[in-house]
Amino acid sequence: MTTFLEALGMVAAPDVLLAILVSAIYGLVVGSMPGLSATMATALLVPVTFYLSPIAAVATIITASAMAIFSGDIPGALLRIPGTPASAAYVDEAYAMTRKGQPELALGIGLWFSALGGIAGTISLVVLAPTLAELAFSFSTFEYFWLAILGLMCATLVARSSPIKAIAAMLIGLLVSCIGMENPGGIPRFTFGSTDLLGGIEVVPALVGAFAVSEVMRALLLPEPPKMPHRRFGSIMAGQIRLTKQYWNQMTRGNIVGIIIGVLPGAGADMAAWVSYAMSKRFSRTPEKFGTGHPEGLVEAGASNNASLASGWVPSLLFGIPGDTITAIAIGVLYMKGLNPGPTLFTERASSMYALYIIFMLANIIMIPLGIMMIRATSHVLRAPRAAIMPIVLVCAAVGAFATGNNLFAVTVVAAFGVIGFVMEANGYPVAALVLGIVMGTMVEQSLVTSLIKSDGSLLPFFERPVSAILAVMTFAALLWPAGVWLHRRLGRRGRAQAA
Repeated sequence: MTTFLEALGMVAAPDVLLAILVSAIYGLVVGSMPGLSATMATALLVPVTFYLSPIAAVATIITASAMAIFSGDIPGALLRIPGTPASAAYVDEAYAMTRKGQPELALGIGLWFSALGGIAGTISLVVLAPTLAELAFSFSTFEYFWLAILGLMCATLVARSSPIKAIAAMLIGLLVSCIGMENPGGIPRFTFGSTDLLGGIEVVPALVGAFAVSEVMRALLLPEPPKMPHRRFGSIMAGQIRLTKQYWNQMTRGNIVGIIIGVLPGAGADMAAWVSYAMSKRFSRTPEKFGTGHPEGLVEAGASNNASLASGWVPSLLFGIPGDTITAIAIGVLYMKGLNPGPTLFTERASSMYALYIIFMLANIIMIPLGIMMIRATSHVLRAPRAAIMPIVLVCAAVGAFATGNNLFAVTVVAAFGVIGFVMEANGYPVAALVLGIVMGTMVEQSLVTSLIKSDGSLLPFFERPVSAILAVMTFAALLWPAGVWLHRRLGRRGRAQAA
């Protein structure tokens, strides 16, 4: 009880409350603008966290990401342009509801069930993380090595593009993490004589470039989205209690799926929304209504994407393994503020963990009133010209990168990874897998080298320990999955060719 009261005092600090409010408004505005993703909103916040207390810094990340995931539904419902990738799963359904003259209902479903999903995800974080932390105390570098590799492989399993391309993107990220001399051997690698590269590639500038600058470049090639005409909305929350009772099973299933997918490293809210919407249609008694403005799919997918946000922090806080691209950024902020991820975080910094739980809960509660205000103001926000928004994003990315190390080389890294991210996305290579490789590379290498030193070069301990052996089997299964998919497609094409 003392720990909880101490955590409550941390959250009640004026700077933390102000950070929650400002980042909530920021997340709602950024998420509602087509092309500006929740990941991009979070990446642009990192430079601001340098000047905040540890709890306030993490609060900005948590609040802004939760708000951005919801507000991505707004342009999707009104203009058929998903504000975030998570909203793309059900954008046609929401827009169909708007065409039927029910935009308030579509947006109300997104707001209400996103908030409930976020609360469910927070409860899962409170229950799962401390329980798994006790198990994690028995982990050694052998288990951490397989866990890190499994996390990388999971990112390829859930990739919407080709698994082969996802693995290629992840390997590029691992290669980038090898640059510099901050490695177990202390030997300069891939520096090409440049002193700027001796310290390696910083994660934050690479993230900002890959997600923010590449989006700006992509926006230059796309036509300006249509502007929303000014209109007044009716009651946003009308009928939501009725829908909660009617679709209780769908909401619960969405919460569970979101929590499970959130815990998988590299998956995140995008995948949770797609899987839940597909499941809703698959198990619906009236699948023919989907795509016509039917609320069932919106309820399940809306509950799922925000539930995955909180549960995605479980592997991040326990092992330093990102649950998604947002928590990849959050891990950098945690290390920067001295809240190093690991099982000891739950014993030595228990009050900080309780503070995180309270912030998650508070963010999802204030989402409802602030979301209603945002929906009512949305006609003004969506009318902002892209030509005015994108230069601001570019300036924020450059200034933020410079602030990470007070050197211009970081700005060069942002520009370089902006180009890399743009080229990769244009050719179907997922940027999220690249980022995961950059974030996880150091952990993989250090765990491997330390384990080999402990075992005097023997590989047997990697397979002899029970937990390590289980993780090894799971990793090889994930590694062989793309080969199985490729072989299945190849045999299928050959069979069709012979039949023809």
